[in-house]
Amino acid sequence: MKSSFSKIINSQVPVLVDFYADWCGPCKMLTPVLKEVKNELGDQIKIVKIDVDKNQALANTYQVRGVPTMLLFKEGKQVWRQSGVLQKTDIVSVIQNHI
Repeated sequence: MKSSFSKIINSQVPVLVDFYADWCGPCKMLTPVLKEVKNELGDQIKIVKIDVDKNQALANTYQVRGVPTMLLFKEGKQVWRQSGVLQKTDIVSVIQNHI
């Protein structure tokens, strides 16, 4: 997973990574919000969901202690991080600052 993950985040297009868990209520609330973000920004963003229970090593690498945690990568570098559920407008404005 790790080598393909670094390939994913080393993209010209910003990549929003959503670390989530199936048992997490707020994570379920974030899913439709991220779909709206994708609908609004289209090809300007990639959104990747990572299940922390299935990818514990990756979650540990990025010190994800709570879910949901979103990380934004641009050309392989982490440029933003936030835990918890955000509104679509907040997520869109953060991404637009890095496009």
